Amino acid sequence: MKERLEALQGEALAELASVVDDKALGEIRVKYLGKKGALTEILRGMGALSAEERPVIGQVANEVRGAIETVIEEKQAAFQKEETARRLAKEKIDISLPGRRMPEGGLHPLTKVIQDLEDIFVGLGYKVAEGPEVETDYFNFEALNLPKNHPARDMQDSFYITEDLLMRTHTSPVQVRTMQAMQGESPVKVIVPGKVYRRDDDDATHSFQFHQVEGIVVGKNIRMSDLKGTLLQFVREMFGAHTEIRLRPSFFPFTEPSVEVDVTCIKCGGDGCRLCKQTGWIEILGAGMVHPKVLEMGGYDPAEYSGFAFGMGVERIAMLKYGVDDIRHFYNSDMTFLKQFARL
Repeated sequence: MKERLEALQGEALAELASVVDDKALGEIRVKYLGKKGALTEILRGMGALSAEERPVIGQVANEVRGAIETVIEEKQAAFQKEETARRLAKEKIDISLPGRRMPEGGLHPLTKVIQDLEDIFVGLGYKVAEGPEVETDYFNFEALNLPKNHPARDMQDSFYITEDLLMRTHTSPVQVRTMQAMQGESPVKVIVPGKVYRRDDDDATHSFQFHQVEGIVVGKNIRMSDLKGTLLQFVREMFGAHTEIRLRPSFFPFTEPSVEVDVTCIKCGGDGCRLCKQTGWIEILGAGMVHPKVLEMGGYDPAEYSGFAFGMGVERIAMLKYGVDDIRHFYNSDMTFLKQFARL
């Protein structure tokens, strides 16, 4: 039996010497070392050996198994190393080539203006509030001193979903929601950016959907001079330190008194040009002192509290700031136009 084992070792090592891949290596492992392999077949005859011969033959069998397994493991490691080398050669990256630049995006000009507005007013102590775009008639109109059948509703006609639900026509409803949420606490000091909807025909200066940023301050002893100072600070940060403002009497149902706010022309600095129609001024927003009825519906006693509010169209500010002559440029997805603002 010892001779058969030594002969088996020689035969197995001779076959292993000519193996060239993992598949053939696996077949040889099964042929000689498997459960039905040649080594197992020889060892089944150990039962016929004497007690003195069994340890000797057992040791020889272990040496044969170890010799064959050692060569198999060496071959397997060599094959794995060759396979890894082939994969690395196939998948290598030539680092001498220039890298592929990913295209850089940029903020939409309207997004940039909204962020600028938020930065300015947050710097003045305001908080940013948000609310639903699908609004109730109560918050969109009635709580802002616009009862049913009020003629001023015609200026803000919108898209109705039901008799009581509509796409909001301004972000002012969030001002009332904020006051009610404060439950009479003061001060209230928020700005409200967001989309609004009106039944307008699209042209160079109008759109059925646009953006507003409105603001409200409520507290004790709030005066018109506070409103003027706030707006002056805002326009100087937005348009430049030499910008001035002008307040003109106007009418809004939710403020009393109400004003239209003009700034010195961005193009001519107030000297007069085609942009400002030779007046030196350009209208940018509406504002005023919060109407007593709006204060009451917001949960504040107008005998004790006062406040001011203002609202502006983001597209209007963006058109003036960047010299855009048609509001539709902001919505047409023209990359040639939008790329101008990518690095602002």
